[in-house]
Amino acid sequence: MAAMRGRRRRAALAVAAGLVMTVAVAGCAAQARPPSRPADVVDQGYQSGDGSTTSWPVGQRKGPVTLSGTDYSGATQDVSAWRGHVVLLNTWYAACPPCRAEAPSLVAIANDDAAKGLKVLGINGTDAAGAANAFVRQFSVPFPSIQDTDGSAVAALQGVVPVNAVPTTVLLDKQGKVAARILGLADPSTLRSLVDSLLAEPADGSTAGSTSGPSSVATPAPSSSGTAG
Repeated sequence: MAAMRGRRRRAALAVAAGLVMTVAVAGCAAQARPPSRPADVVDQGYQSGDGSTTSWPVGQRKGPVTLSGTDYSGATQDVSAWRGHVVLLNTWYAACPPCRAEAPSLVAIANDDAAKGLKVLGINGTDAAGAANAFVRQFSVPFPSIQDTDGSAVAALQGVVPVNAVPTTVLLDKQGKVAARILGLADPSTLRSLVDSLLAEPADGSTAGSTSGPSSVATPAPSSSGTAG
């Protein structure tokens, strides 16, 4: 009888342990995406980006993009207010290795081309202010970033162009339309070429000679070795 009670007790403990494990796993899964965040704009992880670049000629561009949010200083950033400027949008978060690898080139372009009419805006769907601001200090980032933990800024982009990786860089022309997208770690020379080309376009968005379809290039992502981690 005592042996039978012992077996029953062990069985009951095993069931209880299994229930605890199930609840714990379910809790982790629930925490993977904030409840208010749309399922289609969850960070898909840096692994999914391969550095591939797609650009669209003037007559084939979608938009204009309407996107706004509050940055980490509490200020409102509204892309619609930047019509007439080329706009570079970059999704990132502090612990993302390729985000850290491409930070120096983004900082250089932002500093070099601000006087030429380039606006740069980061979109961070993961970090609280502490982690984001530490990243900004480490890399001397000169541009603001929207704190997008509810996914609304990425959702605004998704309505115009798919954003399927972190990091993703989206370039808007002077009319606010999507001109190019880089999925994953941006090759510095490719990014520089795209920005220079858009800065050189007429402010009126004329389509002279631009009737062909979008072009896609699979650009090998540069190595992240030796970058700040």
